[in-house]
Amino acid sequence: MEKRKVSSAANNPPPPIASSGSRKGAEPSGPMPIQRVKIISMGSGGCGKSCIIKRYCEDRFVSKYIATIGVDYGVKPVKIDGTDVRVNFWDLSGHSEFFEIRNEFYKDAQGCILVYDVSIRETFEELDVWLAEATKFGVNPRDIPIVVCGNKIDKKRVISEDEGRQYASNRGFLYYETSAASGQNIMEMFDALFQIVYRRVKSLS
Repeated sequence: MEKRKVSSAANNPPPPIASSGSRKGAEPSGPMPIQRVKIISMGSGGCGKSCIIKRYCEDRFVSKYIATIGVDYGVKPVKIDGTDVRVNFWDLSGHSEFFEIRNEFYKDAQGCILVYDVSIRETFEELDVWLAEATKFGVNPRDIPIVVCGNKIDKKRVISEDEGRQYASNRGFLYYETSAASGQNIMEMFDALFQIVYRRVKSLS
């Protein structure tokens, strides 16, 4: 996965959602393939957003906690419905001191993972706060696919699967329980999200 730190939207604008078109004067040969999709991660600091993305992109787990500074950016090539797609991950820091940085990166998101730690109730109770922040800064939760991700199921949990699943269902979101440590359900969660994002963007193009 290509990866770099991001600290300012002015100096590091999000890559555009691009399509490959025909050369000037040529007749289009069919639907233009989608080349990029923008996925953001939201959730409280320490709930495992970066570890989930790293597990998916690099198939490894880093047990030492390293807080995301502002926003982390990475690209992962995937194939969806036979089309080569570059998934642009914008991993937003969950810490309040980086609010002024991350609020620049919600706009134009096409999909989202909304993550909480099943072993810490506070992270679950803050999910609506994250949705409100996203709405304020450019993402309407009703307009993009969102997966609620109950992470760290390898730990002793205080949030039941039924409670997490009900939260997601009430809002029309997908729900997956994951472990970045073991890799459980990480691939399945992202594959489901990418399929929905790709088909939605394709239908709108």
